[in-house]
Amino acid sequence: MRIDIEPIGIIHSPFKRKEDIRTLGFSSATGFDDVEGEIEVFKKYEKGLKDIEGFSHLIIIYFFHKIESYSLHVKPYLDKNLRGVFSTRHPKRPNKIGFTIVKLLERNKNILKVKGIDMIEGSPVLDIKPYTHRDKKENIKIGWLEGLLNKY
Repeated sequence: MRIDIEPIGIIHSPFKRKEDIRTLGFSSATGFDDVEGEIEVFKKYEKGLKDIEGFSHLIIIYFFHKIESYSLHVKPYLDKNLRGVFSTRHPKRPNKIGFTIVKLLERNKNILKVKGIDMIEGSPVLDIKPYTHRDKKENIKIGWLEGLLNKY
């Protein structure tokens, strides 16, 4: 099976290197909630942004373009234990796909100004989806992160 994916845009972020970011998967604990940046949607996809201004938050699916390899066991930031990559949000993944939820501050043509950036400059955007009530879940369990959160 062949899957062809073409970026629809690019991230503009204050984070210039992958070392600038420490992603735990719970951004309010790491301070990413206040980091502003822009999503530049390529002009040929600009019409797809129609009506996006009505949403407060967006799900951004992007590509970890600076990651060269993957590992099935990774050591997440602030954790001393190796974890299965699929139980983390670590970027060293087989398909190098990341996602984040950002707050939409404003739209200016094909530029979305957002808050909550946790990606590095130049990350290719693969898709944008509106965050809705359907995305909010209650009574969630957060596995091994539970013990880590209690430490910090």
